[in-house]
Amino acid sequence: MALTRRTLLTGAAALPLAGSVQTASGVGIVKDQIEELVDKYGDGGVAPIVSLGDAVLRQVAEPFDGQVDAAVLAEFIELMKRTNRAAPGVGLAAPQIGVPVQIAVLEDPATVPAEIAEARHRYKLEFFAAINPTYRSAGHRRVGFFEGCLSMPGYTAVVNRYFAVHASFDDPSGETHHKTFEGWQARIVQHETDHLRGTVYVDKLETRSLCTIENYSANWADPVPTRAAKALGFELE
Repeated sequence: MALTRRTLLTGAAALPLAGSVQTASGVGIVKDQIEELVDKYGDGGVAPIVSLGDAVLRQVAEPFDGQVDAAVLAEFIELMKRTNRAAPGVGLAAPQIGVPVQIAVLEDPATVPAEIAEARHRYKLEFFAAINPTYRSAGHRRVGFFEGCLSMPGYTAVVNRYFAVHASFDDPSGETHHKTFEGWQARIVQHETDHLRGTVYVDKLETRSLCTIENYSANWADPVPTRAAKALGFELE
């Protein structure tokens, strides 16, 4: 998801835990794609980020089930980490670098003023890789804030998302984790998990809130978008 570190959040989504997952690539395709990216950009490089309109962003990504060995997986995750930091973003899903597999990296230094941190519940999120992640709401509370995506640079819009979610994911060693995230961290988890289901933030945005980064910075960069909602005429939860 991704929402950018500088202004908002990045390249961050979800489907319910229930339901079947259709694979998005043929046997061996994901393996070849990962190995090709690692070979090309693995020596300290960063991968190009796919932009909205590419079909890979609209596919249900293939679950990771050992398509590559542990060493290659580690290199791929490091490549995603470098790419996310260079963007800069607070999250990056594998489809955003062209690979339809259910892997995402998340990290937010949350270097924002205290007023914004408190209003948005945005606090530091240490780096972690989430493999085959899912989430479900932890309560009914929803909140709306501007977010953006590395795959759609130059724009931002308000998305009303769950304030808290219960997430499940595997780490690169194969250990399964169950964790509750709140505030901005929950927003990142939702945004990135959505990417793995072929959903991008524009599918969930309040359409009247969509604006350029320039207009957002000049007019609507308040800690909470109450003023923008009134002026632009969109719903804020």
